[in-house]
Order: sequence, then structure tokens, then C-alpha cells
Amino acid sequence: MNRTHAKQLSWLIALFLVASAHPQAGPQFPNPGNPHMSRDQQHALGMQAAAQVYQQMPVLPDTSPETQYIRQLGHKLVATIPPQYSWPFEFHVVAEKDINAFALPGGPMFVNVGAIVAAANEAQLAGVMAHEMSHVYMQHSAKQENKAEWTSGLAGLAGGILGATTGGGMLGQLAQAGVQFGAQGIMLKYSRTDESQADAVGAIILYKAGYNPQALADFFKTLEAQGGAPPQFLSDHPNPGNREQAIEHEISAWPPQQYAGDSVAFQKVRQHASGVKTYTAEEIAQGAKTGQWSGHNSRNGAAFSSSGNTPAATAVSTRTPSAAVSLQNVLPSQKMVATQLGPMQMARPENWPVTPPQHQADYLTIAPAAGVTNNGVGYGVLIGAAKTKGQAINMDTITMELVEQLQRSHGVKPVSNPQAIGLNGVQGRSVMMESTSPFPASNGQQQPERDWLVTVPQANDVIVFFIFVAPQSEFPRFQPTYEAMLKSLQF
Repeated sequence: MNRTHAKQLSWLIALFLVASAHPQAGPQFPNPGNPHMSRDQQHALGMQAAAQVYQQMPVLPDTSPETQYIRQLGHKLVATIPPQYSWPFEFHVVAEKDINAFALPGGPMFVNVGAIVAAANEAQLAGVMAHEMSHVYMQHSAKQENKAEWTSGLAGLAGGILGATTGGGMLGQLAQAGVQFGAQGIMLKYSRTDESQADAVGAIILYKAGYNPQALADFFKTLEAQGGAPPQFLSDHPNPGNREQAIEHEISAWPPQQYAGDSVAFQKVRQHASGVKTYTAEEIAQGAKTGQWSGHNSRNGAAFSSSGNTPAATAVSTRTPSAAVSLQNVLPSQKMVATQLGPMQMARPENWPVTPPQHQADYLTIAPAAGVTNNGVGYGVLIGAAKTKGQAINMDTITMELVEQLQRSHGVKPVSNPQAIGLNGVQGRSVMMESTSPFPASNGQQQPERDWLVTVPQANDVIVFFIFVAPQSEFPRFQPTYEAMLKSLQF
């Protein structure tokens, strides 16, 4: 399903906006505050720094198992953050032995292979990532000293030269924001107060994603117990003191829940990562001096887009439409997990994360990481809502109006008339449609896509709709899963 959206359609609203009116029990995210710089400025700075990382560090290609897994896990965590406070997070993996991870202003995040191998389970790795995401959430870099100088310097940032070695230009602005490049790679300057806040917000992210928040403290405890020189992560992230006790106190009053156990996917990726060629910080620093990593990354297919326009919903995968996807990477897990989507609950495959919409005209998606490209969702479910302006709901009429709009905006065409479909006592409508898949067939040629539209009436003149997508030749494999998802639907 192509991502071009019909923003002129006034009655098309995002389901996530409807869901926001139904707060869930448990801990609530704090207001991150308002630093003296805009979101666009922070994002622009982060994208500039991320491009610098690709010049100075060996980065795994987007198609690597480690990157695909980290992106899937990352978007599971991002889905917990309220949209008004979220950022267009992107996830990358650095081929470095050291146990480290860092997130740049505006959302770019990098996880070392060493951190994947060092984590004992998925919850610990998720804890490291949630902690880093929390620094972005709280806008700690934007709250560094010299904010006035940084803000004025951002005006000329776009014309700065990447790779500058002086204190001016982009690197000078990064240094003022507490982000530096040096002999040990990238370094971020965080205070103990920053660390305490990142622990607290990271615990909330973990909890809402279904992980035990204690896993974050467990990971830090493991690192602190190591002999010899401490891992780079600990020098980047000063211990605020009583970390474990603080987290235990934070979560003690939260409603109990059944936490997710370890995953087979994590253990498989961890095993694969242990065999990946990695480099020490000293080797990386030496290679950066000679320009080794720029060519290395280019040859390996690790390219970075500095446009800054990639939303979180599309950052799951940057696979180009010229590359066919392996069916094994998109098939749904047989294990289904109940997921609360605001006013409704639906079961989804465990390996298909939920990605909230970033704009009012976007869809909420449930899709495998490898099934999403910059050009659209090729496997999975898109969810939205339509409002009828106070008119009485005629399901046949409103469904056909939606089909016509999808024809104009997405190029789909119906191949059947609306059919009645019962969904737990509610009468909806079902329409089969066709379009062109963003993924080519195995021979490299374009292939048709089957798009199954299901509309469901709700209160307050709202229609919730689902678009289940897969290439036409493979749709029968996915349809049983799609039917199971609909059967599980509860409002």
C-alpha cells in the first residue's frame, strides 16, 4: 500500500488520535519541558551528526539481521510514547566491540554489536535502548549550557561542512550540545540528573512495552561488576547513585502485569552478532583518520539518507523497492499477543510491531519490520478511522466513498462489491482491492498486491477501517492471520 496520503480528505482521522482520549492505567510519561530550540532544529542537528557517524564508524547495512532486529525492537518501544512527545526515531547498528549505544538529538540511535552480545536477554537490550530513547524524549542535549549560542549557530547549520575538524561549524555546535567526536568515537555528555531522568522514563517505556523495568538496572549492574576498565557505556552515562533502588521504588506502585520473557528472535540475533566482524574503539578511531569507514560502509550497502524526512513509521526498513523481500522475514509468528489500541483490542502476531501514526492523515500500522519500505507497507495491516460529519452511517455508502478515496490517493481498484461481515456482533463491510506492491517479485518485476478493506461502524459517527495487504500471489498465506486478527477484535 503506497504511503501517499490524501490529506485533503477532511473526515479522515488517525485512529491513534481517537485512542488518545482513552488513557491507560499505569505510569504516565512526564512532560519533557521546552528547551530553547525547536524540534526541527534538534532533528536537523541529529541528522547531521548521524551522517558524521557513517563517515567515522563502521555501520552494518540495513539488511543485516542485527539492524532489522534492532529496528523491530526499537519501534516496539517507540509505540509506547505519546505522539505529541515522540520523535522520528531511526535505528542503526555499529560494528564495534565495546558495550555502548547512543541516541542523537531528534531521534537517530546507534547500538553497538557489543551491546547486543552483552545483553543477557531481550529485556536488557530493550532497557539500554529505552534509556537512550529517554535522553531524546527529555531533550537532554537541547538543555545543555550555552543554549543561546547553540540556537544562533543553528541558523547556519545547513551550510556547515561535515567532517570539519575545528571547533566551528557542525562539530562546534555538537560540542555545545554535549555531543563530541574524538579518539573513542562519539561521546555524549550527560549529568547524573540526566541519567536519573533517563532511568525513570526508560522504565516507563519498558513497562508499557511489556518488559520488566528491572532489566535496565540488571544490565547496568552486570557492567559495573566487570573487572578492568569500565565499558564505554558507563563513562558516557555516569551512575546517578542507587540506580537499582531508584528503579525498584519507581515501579513498586505500578499495576502488576505479566512481563514478556526472552524471545527466540533475540537469542538468534545475539548468536549471529557474536560472529560479526567488529572493531575496537581504537581501530575505529584510526580508521576514521584515514577515511576508511566511508568506503567500507559504501561497499557494504550501509548508506545514510541525510534528508531528515524519514518518519518513524517508515524507519523500520529502508529497503529499496528494487530488492525482493524474503518470505521468511515477513511471515507472521504463530503466537498472537493481545494489543490495546485505544478504544479497541486486537490480537497481532508477536513479531509484528505496532507503529503509531506521526501525522493526522497517517495510518497506524501493524507490520513485520522487513515488510515496510520507504515506499509503502507491503505486508501487514494499516488502520485508520473516518468521520461522517454527523450524518447517519450507511455502511455501503461510506465504504464505497472510502474505496473511491483510496483509488484516488493510492491507485487501488476494487475487485468486489462491499460484502457484509460480522465482527463480534457488529456488522461491517468487506471489499477486496488490488494495487501494485512496493516489493517486486523474485524476478525483479512489479507484482500485483491484494488489499483487503474492512470497515466497522463505531459510536460518534466514526468508522474504523483496516487494510490488510500482501502480494496477490502470497495473500492466501497471510489471510488466515488477518482473519484471526479480525476475529479477536473487541471494542
